Amino acid sequence: MSDANRTTVLVTGANGQLGRRLIERFARDGVATRAVVRSDSAAADLAKLSVAVKPEVVVLNYSDTDRLIEAAQGCEFAVHLVGILKEGARSRYSDAHQASSRSLAAAAEAAGMRRIVYLSILGADPESDNPCLASKGQAEQILLDSNTPVLILRVAMVLGPGDTTSRIVRGEALARFLPLPAGGMTRAQPIYADDLIDAIVAGTVGGTSKSDLDDVALDLAGPISLPQRDFIDKAAALYGKKPKVISVPMWLVRGIAALAERVLSDPPFTTAALEVINDDDDIDPKPACDRLGIQLTGLDEILRRCVGPEALDA
Repeated sequence: MSDANRTTVLVTGANGQLGRRLIERFARDGVATRAVVRSDSAAADLAKLSVAVKPEVVVLNYSDTDRLIEAAQGCEFAVHLVGILKEGARSRYSDAHQASSRSLAAAAEAAGMRRIVYLSILGADPESDNPCLASKGQAEQILLDSNTPVLILRVAMVLGPGDTTSRIVRGEALARFLPLPAGGMTRAQPIYADDLIDAIVAGTVGGTSKSDLDDVALDLAGPISLPQRDFIDKAAALYGKKPKVISVPMWLVRGIAALAERVLSDPPFTTAALEVINDDDDIDPKPACDRLGIQLTGLDEILRRCVGPEALDA
């Protein structure tokens, strides 16, 4: 395909683990990406990607509307991956979610884009008492109110080979003693990273003729919901182990998070993030999968690829 005829997708937050996988997938499919990142170091990391179709990298502040409008010219789709789970000294929900979405909405309209795909969180709701979920819900509404069609994908835990979350799960699986809030009874429903990539592709270059993906929000997760302790046990079984779970009362975990927020400018976790992480994920993913035309990888296969000994050798 000549450069003149190649579809270009704008990807914000492109230097994250999912963004890098998405760029690699688009490159294999002959799709060009214009990757938007916030720092020169992130741009340098993307430049090292070994892909046939190198991304064009743009460094800017996501809330800089004029710069983003300029970057969006010539792009047919946008994938908005910008988001934070925890606020810190330099990162606020309002900037990462609402402000970036306003700028992208203006940029997409100026570029005449076909669709925006926005990665959100299960439970996002503008009226939520949780600041993170409320902020994500407000960002969703900003995009839905824009003049460019939007597909919102609400997901929770995502597992991919070599990703940070997979490494954390492996560490928990290999632990002899494992302290878990409320004894690990919070339900998890992890989705494989490549399945989420399939969903994003379906919403962009793979779904150009699917108007039923315009201005909708789809809840998407893995095929099975189970308590966190059972999920960890499945991962541990790949190594012939079974950690002993120590139940930590939620009131104590919340108290530690609240204290950390008061005394630290950039706490390792916050009460808002804690509530999101410990919210039950238990949905039927079939309606979303049917609409997107994708199939989900089974949990045992996800763990084998991402957490088990095979993942260490990859």
